[in-house]
Amino acid sequence: MCGILGVVAASPVNQLLYDGLLVLQHRGQDAAGIAAAEGDRFFMHKGPGLVRDVFRTRNMRNLAGNWGIGHVRYPTAGSAFNAAEAQPFYVNSPFGLLLAHNGNLTNSETLKREMFLADRRHINTNSDSEVLLNVLAHELEAATGSLKLNDLAVFRAVAGVHRRCRGAYAAVAMIAGYGLLAFRDPYGIRPLVIGRRDAPGGAAEWLVASESVALDTLGFKLLRDVAPGEAVLIGMDGSFCSHQCAERTIAAPCMFEYVYLARPDSIIDGISVYEARLKMGEFLADKLKHTLPHAGIDVVIPIPDSSRPSALEMALRLGVPYREGFVKNRYIGRTFIMPGQSERRKSVRQKLNTIHQEFKGKNVLLVDDSIVRGTTSKEIVTMAREAGASKVYMASAAPPVRYANVYGIDMPTRSELIASNRDEAGVCREIGADGLLYQDLADLKAAVRSLNPSLQFFETSCFDGCYITGDITAEYLSGVENQRGDNKNSTNLTDTAESGAQLDLNLIDQEEP
Repeated sequence: MCGILGVVAASPVNQLLYDGLLVLQHRGQDAAGIAAAEGDRFFMHKGPGLVRDVFRTRNMRNLAGNWGIGHVRYPTAGSAFNAAEAQPFYVNSPFGLLLAHNGNLTNSETLKREMFLADRRHINTNSDSEVLLNVLAHELEAATGSLKLNDLAVFRAVAGVHRRCRGAYAAVAMIAGYGLLAFRDPYGIRPLVIGRRDAPGGAAEWLVASESVALDTLGFKLLRDVAPGEAVLIGMDGSFCSHQCAERTIAAPCMFEYVYLARPDSIIDGISVYEARLKMGEFLADKLKHTLPHAGIDVVIPIPDSSRPSALEMALRLGVPYREGFVKNRYIGRTFIMPGQSERRKSVRQKLNTIHQEFKGKNVLLVDDSIVRGTTSKEIVTMAREAGASKVYMASAAPPVRYANVYGIDMPTRSELIASNRDEAGVCREIGADGLLYQDLADLKAAVRSLNPSLQFFETSCFDGCYITGDITAEYLSGVENQRGDNKNSTNLTDTAESGAQLDLNLIDQEEP
């Protein structure tokens, strides 16, 4: 999960990119970078930390030019604190290319070997984004040969990327002296949207971004999403063209974007994230009515922030009060992003504090967007009891997270997931709740699909173990475990990849399994 931006404007874009990255900061807090171009010359600044800490006035002044790209990094591959892996990445051949990437390539190790042995390209970091850039560079060189660079060659190069790369990727790239390129993997797993506005002189200005909220805040009108497999090319003069570069495509956006990752005021693949979370609350309330009919819930309290819409709708449908019972410290980062269990436990009480009168003597229903590792849930249940709650029930707007995610979310090992080897009752005991309610996967899909019926598929591997790209094996997942250094705590993964090849591009005409 990273945030990317690409802008072509009629005036300097350094401030636009900075402001856009601030809006996308929730998508990555590890590092930030901006690149801009004036003529055929690139200017770049990047580093570890939040956007506000990476860029100073002197850095911004050096980012000259009317088009550029930006990135906020949340590491899922490579080293968490290696400043060399901050993006964008740059190669000087052919033409000069800069790239920023959101997602995760699942065949990056194979591609690295190909880069070294066949393509004669050197990869200098552990980042799959550098691999993606070099694949694009090689394919662009092959598509142009001795010919002059043109739009058709660029689209051929992206088609080559689709043939070689597996996994999830939404990317923006700058081609020196030519224009801005944006493309999305054939499954559309990671989001990418296009916006436009008219400059004071009437010239068209373009913005591509991970979420529509960046368009809203910068004054651009949302046009549409970049389609799965599509490439968009925006010239330095503001010209626009697009082409479908993949042979076969399936629209299967990541379900976790709607559950947790995206901001509620974003629209992704034609779906309002806020409305999707309201719908999740509707389905969850209906399930609670027939699974816990005698719970005697007195109050519904959300775990801030992303669970608020679901909790609000649950309270409405259950006919019980909705209350804010936790106050959040805005200066503590997301516990989901923090790298270690001990850091997450320590941060929960720094991050949240209870309003005691909302708990004392009440049967409380706590609503969270999801339960991943369970660390936060266990601490929060304890805090609710300490605040005087008579009974504490927990509801998750998402199903149990049982499997590793390999498409750009930090859920790489089953040993870290509280539900990987526990049933619902076991998770309930582990977090210390009086009752636990999970969303059914079918209901989650129905909730999101109700807002865009044209979407027939979703990437839900962390819930069901079905990896939509069809290339994930138990051996691959074991390799991820080894890379993370979790061998001592790892579990048997032979049942993890539940026939990931069940759904691939050759099954586009079949119904959802």
